[in-house]
Amino acid sequence: MVRSMPAEHVQLLIAGYILGDLDPNEMAEFERLLADSPAIADEVARMQTALELSFAPPEVQPPAHLRSAILNASAPEPNSWTTARAQRNRSQRWSRAMSAVAAVLIVALAINNYRLWQTLQATQPEPVTTLTYSLQGTKAANTASATVVVNPKSLEGNLSIKNLPPLPSGKVYVLWTVIEKGAPFTVDAKNAILTKVLTVDAQGNVNQTITVPEVYRDSELVSKIAVTIEDAAAPQQHQGSPVMITSL
Repeated sequence: MVRSMPAEHVQLLIAGYILGDLDPNEMAEFERLLADSPAIADEVARMQTALELSFAPPEVQPPAHLRSAILNASAPEPNSWTTARAQRNRSQRWSRAMSAVAAVLIVALAINNYRLWQTLQATQPEPVTTLTYSLQGTKAANTASATVVVNPKSLEGNLSIKNLPPLPSGKVYVLWTVIEKGAPFTVDAKNAILTKVLTVDAQGNVNQTITVPEVYRDSELVSKIAVTIEDAAAPQQHQGSPVMITSL
């Protein structure tokens, strides 16, 4: 577990344990960490000792000759020496207290920053990989080409078609999604789903945002995408042959 856990996270768990700042989930994680790696106990002891030393660092005695000089210089004014020593002790205690507070604040800030980072990572949306399909014209529309770009999460697609031949009155172009046999979706006799009745401009072009069937959430179930010519009164009959198609 320790090998797969970032070192920064291990240090923050140890620091939080020493400061008593772990929530129940973090405490359980720390206990598992300690069980898997007894060496963590040494790190806990080291950090705890460092924190305790910030409150009570070891006193350093001055050399003998310097101590004598200090005592001799202060001997004529015992009251002044006592006052200075008391002030020095207060200053040292204050310095130790401030150092300890600073150490605790630094560790607490590190823990809070790490938790904020974890929260931001969890709330960031995962990048969506779009699906792109290219269609080419058959003999009935040999100059036509098309691209369909689908967002499988939102089921929105951008459809772009160029150079479709003009249609006689009462006919429309229809976009179909042909799926694999046995896929759990409602299809027609040609195993297709009517995806969009197209609106084509005078130049034979289409630029539309479309909604695609849920089958696109599993792209492996999409077999082909095709465009046919159908009766405007009943495009769902799917009587026409493809004028554009792609093999996937």
